[in-house]
Amino acid sequence: MSNRFVEQGLRSPVNLTWEVTLACNLRCRHCLSSSAEPAANELNSTEALALVEELHQEGVFQINFGGGEPFMRPDFMQILDACHQRGIMTCISTNGTLFTPELVAQLSKTSMVAIQVSLDGAKKETCETIRGKDTYETALRALELLTQSSIPTSINTVLTTDNADEIQELQNLANQLGVTLRISRFRPSGRGADNWEELRPSPSQLIEFSAWLAENENIRTGDSFFSLTSQERQGLGLNLCGAAKLTCCVSPDGMVYPCAFLQSDRFEAGDLRKNSFKQIWDSSEIFESFRGLRIHSCEDCQRFDQCHGGCPAVAYHLKDDIEGGDPECLERCVTSIADAKEAETAA
Repeated sequence: MSNRFVEQGLRSPVNLTWEVTLACNLRCRHCLSSSAEPAANELNSTEALALVEELHQEGVFQINFGGGEPFMRPDFMQILDACHQRGIMTCISTNGTLFTPELVAQLSKTSMVAIQVSLDGAKKETCETIRGKDTYETALRALELLTQSSIPTSINTVLTTDNADEIQELQNLANQLGVTLRISRFRPSGRGADNWEELRPSPSQLIEFSAWLAENENIRTGDSFFSLTSQERQGLGLNLCGAAKLTCCVSPDGMVYPCAFLQSDRFEAGDLRKNSFKQIWDSSEIFESFRGLRIHSCEDCQRFDQCHGGCPAVAYHLKDDIEGGDPECLERCVTSIADAKEAETAA
């Protein structure tokens, strides 16, 4: 798909993220939404099923379910079934704590679901420092159950300073289990904002990760790391922000946002209890602003064609400026290291 079509925005999103609940039985330190208890006014079953039908009518190809922990929502399997009956592909991000042989058997009845199990370290201590006690073994048990099924399964790891040195070990673990590895970017939203300085990868770790990605083309990153994309990985995925162009986010209470990392009043595109999804997608001023977003400060950079200014969400959270360019892009990482060495030499 050409960047020209992406920049203009599609008639409807190819996929979207739907956080079906904020309820979660874990308190992960990097959680993008500070999940804990259910939101006060989450969409009820009738509203959720109506939204599935509406997204089907609009031609949405895939829904990425997250939370919170999606399986803590009592009617989640009903929502999944409604998607599959309408030909909508689904991908579920889960912590794996609620998986049983019976649940896996039920999920295996369709070929339209994929599962991402969160595991944030190749070592038990690393994972549990981020996700909590017993989360390492629990995730492994879920992965082992899933590998006995036909469900496409992946380990999903958020890159942090704690696990940056374990990425190759995680890839080895994924290979051993017969699953794929997906690596997501840590962004300073939700509970992650509270622990940003402790968990954010250093510039040198990001540069090393970029080099590692260049040598491992089979690693999936979604659009998480296009700001670090090397020449070797060009063409493997989207190299500019797809928010409001290819995708968007629906929150548990039916609010619509450009992406999951910009769920604040400032970026509220619409309320599904007041307007249809089509009305919001077609007419939201927030979405229009993202479709016209240009990171002019980055246009002279030699890597502009590779990352187009990087992630607006990170620019917003760190600089309060979605047009300011990604503070963690590869060029800025290189500059940051050079400045630190120069300051050290001067001292």
